[in-house]
Amino acid sequence: MQVAPAQLTAQLQRGLRSLYTVHGDEALLVQEAADTIWAEARAQGCTERVVHTVAGAHFDWSGVLASGGSMSLFADRQLIEVRIPSGKPGKDGSLALQQIAESAAGDEATVTLVILPRLDAATLKSAWFGALDSQGVTVRVESIERQALPTWIAQRLQQQGQRVAAGEAGQRTLQFFADRVEGNLLAAHQEIQKLGLLFPTGELSFEQVEGAVLNVARYTPFKLAEAVLGGQPLRVQRMLDGLQAEGEAPVLVHWALAEDIRTLHRVRSAMEAGRPLPMALRENRVWGVREKLMERVLPRLSPLQLVRWLDDAHTVDGIVKGLKSDGWPADPWQALHQMALRVTQGCALRG
Repeated sequence: MQVAPAQLTAQLQRGLRSLYTVHGDEALLVQEAADTIWAEARAQGCTERVVHTVAGAHFDWSGVLASGGSMSLFADRQLIEVRIPSGKPGKDGSLALQQIAESAAGDEATVTLVILPRLDAATLKSAWFGALDSQGVTVRVESIERQALPTWIAQRLQQQGQRVAAGEAGQRTLQFFADRVEGNLLAAHQEIQKLGLLFPTGELSFEQVEGAVLNVARYTPFKLAEAVLGGQPLRVQRMLDGLQAEGEAPVLVHWALAEDIRTLHRVRSAMEAGRPLPMALRENRVWGVREKLMERVLPRLSPLQLVRWLDDAHTVDGIVKGLKSDGWPADPWQALHQMALRVTQGCALRG
């Protein structure tokens, strides 16, 4: 059974199951889901909690398998938590997880919770994950995308009795908040809690939020590439400035941008050869947010435009490695700004 995090509480109220799997790359939301399960398990008599963290290829799974039969004399029920930070349990782990899934059916003394990072398509089809999914409850934690972040912040503020002003003024406050915490959901959670400590329940002004919320955004070259494809020039400029301030290597930023340009060109060439767009995207291993963004811009991008962007990427590749080129800034970050904004504006104009 698969449930979204928002549905987890309702599922638990219908009855605690003996096996839960939580997977996703938002550490805050994964931990909150795990805490919700643990709280219900405690309420149902699980007074003992045993945590196993799978580390390394030679992890001994026998201890995990033995946990189910080694409950102390002072506990009626127990929760066994298995954390697999890599998402790759290995051959022995695969067999052990399948055994755990099989033995979970009808086991009223033990609740097993398996915690995993975001899983790729191949792992989701693996035998061990299929066993966990079929025998228990699976909670898939999706990332909070940038466009959804203001709404998420508003919901969290509401939970502690606070809100922003109605209308455009409130949206401005939420956008400011989102800009300051982008890519760092745990920091966003902490800043929201801080507002709850600093101010009473009720409406928050922009000045109160501005004065309290720190700039704790974390940018990555790959999130930058998504902003470029999304045609968001102001966000792209802010992210490039942030990456430079954080000491990110220009060569890595260039690689992320150039890789998307190369992918756009390959997919567009496949379309010109008669390939349907969805098939061309799959063949180039494009999925998730990038798939949606490329589906939006590709039908309107000409092959000539993409060739020009490839030429730009080649030029900037030389600049970030110390070469100079006529018509381009000698500074790598300025060149990256120029290249990124050209592509961003192209995507925005065709939005």
